[in-house]
Formats: sequence, C-alpha cells, structure tokens
Amino acid sequence: MSKFSIYGGDSLNGSINISGAKNSALKILSASILADAESTISNVPDILDIRAMIDIVESIGGKTDFDRNILKIDPSNIKSFKPKESLTNKLRGSIVLIGPLLAKFGQAQFSQPGGCLIGARPINDHIDVFKQLGVKVKESEGKYFLSGKPKAGKVILSKMSVTATENAIMASVLSPGTTTISVAAAEPEIIDLAKFLNKMGAKIKGAGTHDIVIKGVKHLIGANFSIMPDRIEAATYLIMAIATNSELKIGPVDSKYMSIVLKKLDEVGGNFKIVKKKNQEFIQTSKHNDLEPVNIDTRTYPGFSTDLQSPYVTLMTQAKGECQVFETLFEGRFLYVDELKQMGANIEFLSPHLIKITGPTSFKPKTIVSRDLRGGAALVMASLLARGNTIIEGTEFIDRGYETMDQKLSAVGAKIERIED
Repeated sequence: MSKFSIYGGDSLNGSINISGAKNSALKILSASILADAESTISNVPDILDIRAMIDIVESIGGKTDFDRNILKIDPSNIKSFKPKESLTNKLRGSIVLIGPLLAKFGQAQFSQPGGCLIGARPINDHIDVFKQLGVKVKESEGKYFLSGKPKAGKVILSKMSVTATENAIMASVLSPGTTTISVAAAEPEIIDLAKFLNKMGAKIKGAGTHDIVIKGVKHLIGANFSIMPDRIEAATYLIMAIATNSELKIGPVDSKYMSIVLKKLDEVGGNFKIVKKKNQEFIQTSKHNDLEPVNIDTRTYPGFSTDLQSPYVTLMTQAKGECQVFETLFEGRFLYVDELKQMGANIEFLSPHLIKITGPTSFKPKTIVSRDLRGGAALVMASLLARGNTIIEGTEFIDRGYETMDQKLSAVGAKIERIED
C-alpha cells in the first residue's frame, strides 16, 4: 500500500507524455488469445489493471513478456477456459475474456468480476449478447457456465455498452457466416480493437458506428500493433493544467476523439491550442483569466465521458459561480465528493446523480482517501490546488489506470512524493 504526499499551490510547467489507452490495451490483450501465434503489442501502459490482466492470461496458459511498454503474448499453450476466480474478482475488465474464450473453446467459466466501486455494473448485457449468439448460459452461486461456439447472426444490444460490444465482436470473429451488431457502442477504443483484430485476419466493418458487421474467418494470426494514446489520461492532465493555471504540453493525443471535452474546456475559459509535431498532435496550455462555470452531463461516446466527470467537478470548484453536473451512467461516481468537501469544496447533492458546485474554492490540505480510479485523479488535482501538505491514501486505485502519475507530475514541477507503508 502507498500514499501520495502533495504540497500544492504552485503552477506546473513542462511536458507530460501520454501513455497508451488503458481501455484499448485491456481489450487487445484479451483479443490476442484468439490467435494461433505470438502477438507483439507496443505502447501498452504499465498500470495495475494491465498487470492484473496479464496474470489472468497466464493463469489459463498464456505466455507473456512485458518490458518497457512492449507486451509479447504467446497463446499457443492456452488450454483452460477457466480463469482464476481470485484474479478475475479483482478486475472488472476481465469480463472481456469471455468472448475470446467462447470463440476459442466453445466454453467459458466465470464469476462476477470486480473493479472500482462506482455503482452496480451487472453483466446482464454480456449474458444477453452470448445468448443471442446461441451460447447456453447457466448460473449457480455467482458463477456463470457458458457453453457452445457462438453462431453468426443478428445481435441487438440492450444499451450501448462498450464492453458488451467488444465481447460481441470478439465472440463472433471466428463464427462462420455474417454477424451484425446493432446498438453498438462507438468508443474510439472499439475502433482500435477492430484494427488489431483485422490485422490478425478478422473481417470487421463499422467499428466506431452503432452498426458493426463481422464476417467470420477460420483462424487468426499473431500481429504487431501499437495502442492508441489514452484520451482519458490526456484530458485529465489538460483539466489539471487549466485548474492550476499551468503551461503544459500534453501528448501525443488524437484530438478528434476529444471534441466535446475540448469544447467544454474552451467554454470554461481554458487557454489551449492543438500543435503538431512529426505527424503527432499535442495540446499546449497557456495562462488564462477567470474560469466560468459550465454545466455538463455524462454520456456514452461521443458525449462527455463519465471517466472525466470527477476531474471536471474539481475544475468547477475553481470557477466563479454555480454549475451542475449530471452523472447519467453510474450512481456511485460521486464517492470522491465527500473528500473534496473535507478540503473545503462547496458541493451540494441534488440527487444521487446530480450535484451543484459553487466556486471558487480555496482548498485546505487534509488527509483524504481515494476510493476509485477517476475519483483518485480528481483528488490529486485538488491536492495540487491546496496550499500545504495533503496526504492521499488508496493510491492503488490511481495506479490502476494512470501510469506513474506521481513521476509525470513531479517532472513538471509538482511537489509530489510516493510514500510506501
């Protein structure tokens, strides 16, 4: 267990390198077990969630080598369709192994996966997808027993679930015939997954839209692939830069996948521009004047991401006036608010999904606790704003999704130190 000790009150200056996308890498790691030979995946973030997924893949017989953000996965000796329950219970993202296991073996055994406590996240949407693909599902004492090779056909998701869309894709790529997926989620990370699978020999069209068409192939080969930049990490550091009135160069990014966030931050009064260097995009921030309060509501892509709601709320504590934030997706996404209120934030709950923020706030240093991944990033931001020493416990949640956040911030002038218990 570790803590962050942060002395806030200073602006930052320099460059922050953006890692590969967590929400792409986890799914591509899972998809790699569909191949009949080794894949090499670069720009993989070295975060706890990736390490956890590697452990799960190794538990079913996969061989891996992970060094300096390059991951080699050899699935040729995978014989088991039963990932260790003790491992899957710790990682919500492990749910996306079910599709590949069904496609590979025609069987999968799973328990309810774990993850951040941000609200109820049942796997009903996934089970519904598999049933539509002809898979038989039995449930007993919290364990799911799935059997039968997925059959090509028509899948209609009950809602635009990212992971259910990804499971539907991976379950179908080896099914003879044509599978159509309607009401599919359109996140950029799904496009990245489809690119990887197509490079392996799959035939997928429509990824990034709400209608995806898959023509089944007989087998997939190993492939070399580079993970896209993490748009959530990039936006998190951009929001931090604006909140602390810092001059930072953040990247690489793909700005077309950040359009609603960039629009809202422009309305807030952030001062930034997109710059290009060697065919890559970066965001350069500059000093700004007062910040304006701007309402948001979280939506599936291309809406404002729920993963950025908590950093945005912390930013709004620095704006002059009132605004509201409506969390439409998870009822537990506001766990971090109590910690912000301890530090002096004026935030009122209007409902379990709606809060009102009144600013500006001068944060007071406290000892606070991170209870989830994105909320933890919001607490780091508040600590950078507080004049004095703040201690953040529960940094393992932050390490689940942000690669070496303490080192990246320290490199641009933040007074942040990791303390090991």
